[in-house]
Amino acid sequence: MQTVLRLNGQQYDSLREHLFPADGCEAAAFAVCGRRDGDSRHILTVKEIVPVPYEDCPVRTPIRVTWNSEVLLSLLKRAMVTGEAIVKFHSHRGDSPRFSETDDISDRDFFSSVHDWTESIYPHASCVMLPDGKMFGRTASLNGEFEPLSLITVAGDDLHFWHDETNRNGKMESDSALRHIQAFGDGTFNILRRLSVAVVGCSGTGSPLIEQLARLGIGRLVIIDPDRIENKNLNRIINATKADADLGELKVEVLARAIRAMGTGVEVVPIADTLFNPKVVLAVAECDLAFGCMDSVEGRQLLNRLTVFYNIPYFDLGVSLDADGLGNVENAACSVHYLQPGRSSLMSRGMFTPQELYEESLKRTNPEEYAKQLKEKYIRGVAVDRPAVISLNMLAASVAVNELLARIHRFREDENERFASTIISLTQGQTYHRKEGLVCRNLSRHIGRGDVEPLLDTTGLEETSS
Repeated sequence: MQTVLRLNGQQYDSLREHLFPADGCEAAAFAVCGRRDGDSRHILTVKEIVPVPYEDCPVRTPIRVTWNSEVLLSLLKRAMVTGEAIVKFHSHRGDSPRFSETDDISDRDFFSSVHDWTESIYPHASCVMLPDGKMFGRTASLNGEFEPLSLITVAGDDLHFWHDETNRNGKMESDSALRHIQAFGDGTFNILRRLSVAVVGCSGTGSPLIEQLARLGIGRLVIIDPDRIENKNLNRIINATKADADLGELKVEVLARAIRAMGTGVEVVPIADTLFNPKVVLAVAECDLAFGCMDSVEGRQLLNRLTVFYNIPYFDLGVSLDADGLGNVENAACSVHYLQPGRSSLMSRGMFTPQELYEESLKRTNPEEYAKQLKEKYIRGVAVDRPAVISLNMLAASVAVNELLARIHRFREDENERFASTIISLTQGQTYHRKEGLVCRNLSRHIGRGDVEPLLDTTGLEETSS
């Protein structure tokens, strides 16, 4: 079973500032984490960073740090009740990416105390941060055997993915992979090929997005959409054919078949369902990042919420085409929003209103009441069958993929914090970039909570969880 640790950007920044003070001595901190206990991965999602005050450390030198037991005691009492995970962090002033003998002694004592208090079969962890900000870590069993964390992720302005290098696959790359390495380097390519990525929505923007991710060599693609191919969407779903429409093939199966035929070695997991199925929520929760390619306001809000609970970076794609049906286009634009857990949300950015969210939810959960309120003009009604043009969809998909690459590879001249959203207006001939907005108070309180009951703290999702 792999163990993964996830932080958001604010947590990582505060941790780095505390662990490397100006006095040049080592420092320590703890984190309280939620959990996702998956089939192949156990994920620790950081909820809160608890710095150990420098004055509470009896020993602080450039090569060693100790702390009073009282600092940890309150966290252990909390974890005993809640089942949360405890992670210990400390700094190394050198650049050696390994635990020292002193660390081994300290960690055995640390893990022994944690396991005694919590009586949990699930892992806790110990991590080291190096001066350049890189991190590595491990868990320990009840008998004191160490296992490296398979992955540590940071969802901030920049995206960090630090994999356990002890099990790195050294196989020769294909010719197509070498072309990517020539552009982005071996380091970036090896990050991409070990990522697990969820794409929710496999139609207009989803299919060209999936095409690009598969050809970039993303390691694992989880593609989600409940619908079947129809004649009306052959104009915008890549790899879909008239035969697929005639047979009513599932969109995810058509795209999965195309990905496997590429021969790029990408593992694809097609899920023919909606995000409102708890099993689908949990499948996305185990992925390293998520792309949302949905028109639905309710679906986008749910994915935004999910990614906050599980500390996952989220790229949201949208297109807007206002046409009168007679050939006149008043507006043609696309947008890509990058959303960090704990920062602004789609709603706080004004992408939709609580009223719009209510209307869509009512239509899905209580169509009779929706029809009644629509007739009585209490609500305006949900728009359906929006016009779609493949050129606009592909533009949005390309912007989203390049946004991902820019946050992993840092090839832009400006800092990534300036690109929280990108809006391209074809009618105005302009591209607009916006910085992060105010923190979403509604979602930020759910940072890193992980698995809870009901799932995502949302009534209704538990109803089909069996």
